[in-house]
Amino acid sequence: MRPAAWFVALVFLALAGPALADDPSFLIVLKNNQFVPSEVQIPAGVKVKLLVRNDNPTVSEFESTHLHREKIVRPGQEVTVFIGPLNPGNYEFFDDFHPETRGHLVAE
Repeated sequence: MRPAAWFVALVFLALAGPALADDPSFLIVLKNNQFVPSEVQIPAGVKVKLLVRNDNPTVSEFESTHLHREKIVRPGQEVTVFIGPLNPGNYEFFDDFHPETRGHLVAE
């Protein structure tokens, strides 16, 4: 690689470093057909990473019509769902396979 190309690559990495930092993450566990915790406080105006783990013996799903997200989570597996940045408010999510299983994100 030519010295000029190395310089451009180093400048890019120096400037992009903060942008490549990990988003805040929050764990939600599906257990006994419930979301634990069922209410998750997240910062408003920030992109966040939800880690959704399924401890149920059957397939479950993280779905939200408000957030336009839908991810199937197989038993014993974990999925990542990126959300936001969101305006302050309350956003419902549910398990489409178990309609009584519901939770909320509260962006503050």
